[in-house]
Amino acid sequence: MITILAGGTGSVKLARGISKITDDLVVISNVADNIWLHGLYICPDVDTITYGLAGILDKKRGWGIMDDSFMFMEQMKKLDQDYWFKIGDKDLALHVVRTNFLNNGKSLSWITEWIQKKFSILSPIIPASDNHMETRIETSIGDMHVQEFWVKNHGEINISNIRCQGIEKAVANSRAVESIKNSEVIIIAPGNPISSIGPIISLPTIRKELESKKDNVIAISPIIGKSPVSGPASKYMQARGIESSPFGIASYYNNVASNLVISNSDVDYERSIKMLGIDVYKTEIVMQNLEDEINLSNFVLNIFTSA
Repeated sequence: MITILAGGTGSVKLARGISKITDDLVVISNVADNIWLHGLYICPDVDTITYGLAGILDKKRGWGIMDDSFMFMEQMKKLDQDYWFKIGDKDLALHVVRTNFLNNGKSLSWITEWIQKKFSILSPIIPASDNHMETRIETSIGDMHVQEFWVKNHGEINISNIRCQGIEKAVANSRAVESIKNSEVIIIAPGNPISSIGPIISLPTIRKELESKKDNVIAISPIIGKSPVSGPASKYMQARGIESSPFGIASYYNNVASNLVISNSDVDYERSIKMLGIDVYKTEIVMQNLEDEINLSNFVLNIFTSA
């Protein structure tokens, strides 16, 4: 079994690539970017993985459903309602269904599995927790949800701190813990380490399981040189006092992963990462198309099959 810890656009690319190679895949998704908007419970990372594995993701945007319309958002704008978070009309249907199920007592895990089956997705998609938790960004203009910081304010505000609200009371999904326990390979996808992966590996029972299997855990760096492949990873890492580099990634994952894949161009970091006790593998890590996704997936899996 192969388990991927996923969140964000880089994660769905790798999950999509591995799904083309094997059916024995489980995806554990971040839930700390979940948000209540317009009376609906929206799960951006869970939905991006869902649409990606279903083959309907809008690849150009990196989120939502391809060829979707936005009449709902246009009408919300006319009614002077918040419209900064774009919800497509087809996408909207999923949020309505999910919220109705939640209001009728169903768990997020149950709902996600139901949606997975409706989209004929073979690989289980497991929310890291059924409890609500959310990444909060403390900025120069106040505390805000991670979606508000990145989408509404385009990540342009100065950050003083990042925290995951509610994680102290959240319970890890037992299926997620079992998946890690039973997997031969656990992959930390190249998502934002602070906001996309951090909430998953901060859940105590998940972290404990990863620590016990760290030799089977491999992370893919979302950083090349000192810059992220995409998104605000560098800004978040710096706010946490973590160096924005492959070495910073290695340091952050040091207790949960014994293996790290970095860019061919980051050879200068190899020695310092190895001094942390982490094995380093170099390849092309930027995924611009399906061929790149499959190539990186094969590279990662071959590390373990050839060992």
